[in-house]
Amino acid sequence: MKNFIKISLAVILLLCLFNMPYGYFQSVRFICFVSFSYLAFLSYKENQEKIAFGYGALALLFQPFFKIALGRGLWNVVDVAVAIALVISILRSNDK
Repeated sequence: MKNFIKISLAVILLLCLFNMPYGYFQSVRFICFVSFSYLAFLSYKENQEKIAFGYGALALLFQPFFKIALGRGLWNVVDVAVAIALVISILRSNDK
């Protein structure tokens, strides 16, 4: 289940690179907030506090309530970096 969430998030974030309607970006923020919060909870339950902290920080970054204005260009960099990190985390979990 965790890998499915991570792959879905990576795809959703990479789609932000395209010219999408504003409602899509609002949906992405909410989906990422909920998903990263859930991943943080699961990681904390598995005694992976550092990883849980990282997911929690991402949940706060993407939270839809108080927007963090980074500009489109910087958000694109963040989206790609987070998508790559999610794919790497999947590959690392498969190695174990």
